Amino acid sequence: MDSNDLYEEVLTQAAAQARRYLRTIRERHAGVLPEAVKGLSALGGPLPAQGENSLAILELLDNAGSPATVASMGGRFFGGVIGGALPASVAAHWLADAWDQNACLYDISPVAAHLEDVVLSWILDLLGLPPNCGGAFVTGTQMADVTALAAARSSVLRNVGWDVERDGLFSAPPVTVIVGEEVHATMLKALALLGFGKGRVHIVPADSQGRMEPSHLPRVSGPAIVCVQAGNVNTGACDPVGEICDIAHEMGAWVHVDGAFGLWAAVSHHRKHLVEGFAQADSWATDAHKWLNVPQDSGIAIAGGCEILNDVVLNQVLVSFGADEVNTRVIDAVQAEGTCWCGGTVWRGRKAMRISVSSWATTDLDVSRSVAAILKIAADQSSSSVTFARTSAEGQIDSRDRIREVSN
Repeated sequence: MDSNDLYEEVLTQAAAQARRYLRTIRERHAGVLPEAVKGLSALGGPLPAQGENSLAILELLDNAGSPATVASMGGRFFGGVIGGALPASVAAHWLADAWDQNACLYDISPVAAHLEDVVLSWILDLLGLPPNCGGAFVTGTQMADVTALAAARSSVLRNVGWDVERDGLFSAPPVTVIVGEEVHATMLKALALLGFGKGRVHIVPADSQGRMEPSHLPRVSGPAIVCVQAGNVNTGACDPVGEICDIAHEMGAWVHVDGAFGLWAAVSHHRKHLVEGFAQADSWATDAHKWLNVPQDSGIAIAGGCEILNDVVLNQVLVSFGADEVNTRVIDAVQAEGTCWCGGTVWRGRKAMRISVSSWATTDLDVSRSVAAILKIAADQSSSSVTFARTSAEGQIDSRDRIREVSN
């Protein structure tokens, strides 16, 4: 029997088993019955001395495994903020399994790389986030938190002259981490994975619904990261991120949003007010296997920023927010808004914003206020879906780093 026949036989059986499972999912127990848990013993035992028949393995998995699944694909499973994959996404998942692509590089799988770019640009548009953000698909929101916080760690330490990628964390300046009283446990685990001990985490009181209270944010100096929440896992409440960003950016802190499910409120006309101001943050984490109902696992990390066009060696910084018309709108809006004033220029055929740091009076506070205003305006004005920000693996650098670098 050739390999094509082998695939035909097992895929036909798997399809039949999957159809039967889904056809009966709405009538079955929403949880897992005790006898189903006992039945899992059939999947154990000694390691077989020889390979098993493929069809027999599928039969065993269906008989012992299917009853021991929670009915999250039905309509009455309300635990753990867990979605049920849509029919189109289940079918696409089967096709992707058949493709069996390694999505690490464009040359290895052009279709995977292309689809990632397309979907990331759609997500930025749906969530109302700055379209010049970078992003990456990971296994879940916790790993999205790890990815974004790694970028935050590199950025805030670079602001004080420490290169994490080169020198590691030994002897690095301490980083203050600020979280709300109702922070999710996965956020604390993400921070621990990155070397932030509990002694470095400052907890801010929350209100009766679990929202962080901005008035209690500590004013700190030095490297700092503020972790906020879109969607408390118990109440659904969202932190007042706009107000928190104003305070955090004044002291030069990075703001990261844990938006596992709550960030998707931006898609609803009736709920988007809950995430007002979230585009002012510096990074975001969410996932698609909750409200988007795609198969497990699908986390999304998004690191905000803009493109620095020059090597910053003196006091000049060239910044691009995407297409020429976007840059023109951003520059005009920055000048009209008044927090700071930056001019436009053309560099090697591209429209850009030129920032010239020349005054003795420019302080870190001036830089933080100016960059916060510029990024907010860019988020409002941009319509391009071009991705410019670099991921943490490449050494994430945002405009705040570069401007502060030349102001000191």
